Amino acid sequence: MKKAFLLLLAAFAALTAPAQTLHSPAHKLTLSFRLSPAGEPTYQLQYGAKSVVQASRLGVLLQGQPGFDKGFTIARIDSSRHDDTWTPVWGEVKSIRNHYRELAVTLQQPAPQNRQLVLRFRLFDDGLGFRYEFPEQPSLKYFTVTAEKTEFNLPADHQAFWMRGDYDTNEYLYSTTRLSEVSPATARPTPEIATQTPIAGNAVQTPLMLRSDDGLYVNIHEAALVNYPAMALLVNGAMHGLTSQLCPDATGAMAHLQTPAQTPWRTVVVADNGPAILSSKLILNLNEPSKMVDTGWIRPQKYVGVWWEMQINKGSWSYSDVNNIKLADTDFATLKPHGRHAANTANVKRYIDFAARNGLPGVLVEGWNVGWEDWFGNWKEEVFDFVTPYPDFAVNELQTYASGKNVKLIMHHENSGSVTNYERRMDSAYRFMKEHNYDAVKTGYVGRIIPRGEHHDGQWMVNHYVRVAQKTAENRIMVDMHEPVRPTGLHRTYPNWLANEAARGNEFNAWSSGNPPEHETILPFTRLMGGPMDYTPGIFQIKLDEYAPQNKGKQVHTTLAKQLALYVTLYSPLQMAADLPENYEKHPDAFQFIRDVPVDWDDTRILLAEPGDFITTARKAKGKDEWYLGSITDENARQQQVRLDFLTPGQQYEATIYADGKGASWDKNPMAYQIRKQKVTSKSVLKLQLAAGGGVAVSFKPGK
Repeated sequence: MKKAFLLLLAAFAALTAPAQTLHSPAHKLTLSFRLSPAGEPTYQLQYGAKSVVQASRLGVLLQGQPGFDKGFTIARIDSSRHDDTWTPVWGEVKSIRNHYRELAVTLQQPAPQNRQLVLRFRLFDDGLGFRYEFPEQPSLKYFTVTAEKTEFNLPADHQAFWMRGDYDTNEYLYSTTRLSEVSPATARPTPEIATQTPIAGNAVQTPLMLRSDDGLYVNIHEAALVNYPAMALLVNGAMHGLTSQLCPDATGAMAHLQTPAQTPWRTVVVADNGPAILSSKLILNLNEPSKMVDTGWIRPQKYVGVWWEMQINKGSWSYSDVNNIKLADTDFATLKPHGRHAANTANVKRYIDFAARNGLPGVLVEGWNVGWEDWFGNWKEEVFDFVTPYPDFAVNELQTYASGKNVKLIMHHENSGSVTNYERRMDSAYRFMKEHNYDAVKTGYVGRIIPRGEHHDGQWMVNHYVRVAQKTAENRIMVDMHEPVRPTGLHRTYPNWLANEAARGNEFNAWSSGNPPEHETILPFTRLMGGPMDYTPGIFQIKLDEYAPQNKGKQVHTTLAKQLALYVTLYSPLQMAADLPENYEKHPDAFQFIRDVPVDWDDTRILLAEPGDFITTARKAKGKDEWYLGSITDENARQQQVRLDFLTPGQQYEATIYADGKGASWDKNPMAYQIRKQKVTSKSVLKLQLAAGGGVAVSFKPGK
């Protein structure tokens, strides 16, 4: 009887407790928190008078014990303000303001356990971040999360820019539908992705971009993903609701934690226009500051590479046709070469020479190391050792040759999903790199993960990616990860973690159905919200038929001018000039923009942006009064008038405009371009003409 009375009293207290209200610094956003009659934590979010998230429940379910989802009373409420400015090691802007108001609600469950949970909310003028915190306490030490029940209940059936939710890939095409229309039938088919683990027919990946009919732009993602699985979202289309879905491990559990512990931040970025979404630094601000004291060795850079020729079937990663190799007992010097191996000494020297002539500091070489003959699809444990080159790749000779040209070779570590093998060999692999003057590595995680039963997005792999960032930092190595979990702003904490792939990159244009022209206008609103992408732009030979018979009908789904504009609209401190050297040598005038465009910036202005339609971005070079502009469109031709009021007042600039040529279009005449120059000032208006699937790139340099 006494227990029933206490429960009734707790329910009454929850029902009558006033909502806790928090306003963002400039009162643009309002957060309301309260407990339901059942003691369930709920929150709401408003943008002015408009509802962003309606009453939504929060909770975490545990294995073998009651969940953290109901039966709570409020034990304590703390609020605070924060306002400072920090300087990123590299980035889109010189400095970032971190300005928010915080509400920390300590919740208590009744005896006999008396467990506590802290819900921490940070409200910025451009959005909300919140997370679950599990304090150290007698009744909670080790625990297993079986589900997270975080809801985002929306006020209407918004337009959504989404891809299928999957535990192992982020390389699906995007669909644009109403939330209520999310289904396998409206997801774009992508059969070319070899490793797929779809979650459910109503599951979508984060970051999820939404646009309301009344003019709100809403982006849902997460920040600081550490020691926890990635979050996808389950859509309840009829109710316009979203619920978190975590990636399970090999046992079916979601996360194994020890107090004190915390989840990643759940993020809701909100604005009344597209450019403001792309300008948000909320996700970065929710990550911890850099753990590295000395960052002077970290260098954003452009690079070329022995890579595209394999994508277009002109060369091969493998050295021979043998397909049953065992690392432990094979004499690779006796393998019979098939003659198509691209990572040979002479070919790599050709790339080094090209890089040196054009001021590009890096050359990536893929396929240099033994194991590529049967690397894919066999779920094989020991594929690569990351230190043994093929017979035609002279490591020491190339080290000397590159150093003499003031060029650095970039290492490639494809582990084919055999992550246990990579973890065993990381120390020797990084030692090999340092001995041969490599200070950057591109990692790859193609295929099903080993340990078997784990996924790319699970807790075990999330911790692995962080370990790689930490260990490469200890060795003063920069890292670019391909096929990892989607990024969540951890490059603030580990600035040597320059870039990720984690999306459908430019390579898909070489050997699949390709990327539709709208693809690059969606990526900044989705995948790039969490961090830079190594998209590998800069393809000049758009039609690919000439390289191999199997390329018939294949092409890049942009114009040449749009490939230039991508260097500005798709941000990365690591940008590849992805095409073959000979194709750049055919168009030295257009290649000049790639030579000129920086990869590190003092300022960024998103001038025009609508997801799925167009983006126009201007950026100021680090330490210089030079600006670069990129403008891209979807399958529709567009005209734009761009005010140049971002330029320094009173200064005249020479604008070099790289535009689509007469009659250009992505499908019928993609390589037509024109270059013109004109004098401009901050009072000028630039008229841009974008072809279907096209773009414009502009450099602004001070006149004499």
